[in-house]
Amino acid sequence: MSKMARPFVPDFCKALAVPLANLVRQIPKISERDLRELPLLTFGSQLQGSNNTQIGKTAMQEVFVAVTEIVKNHIVEPHNLTASLKERKLFLKNNSGRTVVIAMSHDPDLCVQELMESNRPNSKIAIEVKGGTDVSNAHNRAGEAEKSHQKAKKMGFAECWTIISKKGLEPHKLAAESPTTNRWYDIAEVLARKGEDWDDFRQRLAGACGIPVS
Repeated sequence: MSKMARPFVPDFCKALAVPLANLVRQIPKISERDLRELPLLTFGSQLQGSNNTQIGKTAMQEVFVAVTEIVKNHIVEPHNLTASLKERKLFLKNNSGRTVVIAMSHDPDLCVQELMESNRPNSKIAIEVKGGTDVSNAHNRAGEAEKSHQKAKKMGFAECWTIISKKGLEPHKLAAESPTTNRWYDIAEVLARKGEDWDDFRQRLAGACGIPVS
């Protein structure tokens, strides 16, 4: 705990004490066992958090497969590439003869970089993938994307894209949650490989890589 935060601890405890006391008073015939089992109230949210993490990982892997299909005719395999790297990175040779690297990572989920002279990276696109589909939590997902994109901008990425479920959402509200996002793509269309969002995503990704659209 920082020195600045320490003086606020008593007030914080007092603020929690009143609602917790009200909670205890509303439990009829409260027993010692009830008190011991109160922490179980938080267990559901822990399980949901783990589930959301798995949904995100699966969505990111599926988007990576879709990206692979877009660039497959231009993939080259560098020497001494381990199997684990092959699962997370794509190396392309573009029309200018330069190497383009598309990598799965974290913050951003996917990144596109073109290697210039002396293998200096030109960071082109940072892509955030949000796999959840519940509308009630969509704005939280957009906010999480914004945090990642802000980091990507500081790292020098020229564009930031967010792939998210757009069903039932208003574009201007999403834009308010993540003003750093340059392009919004519907994850259902990207995974299905059809629709206006998929066509735009495919064309713009190929253009950023410097390859023709397959």
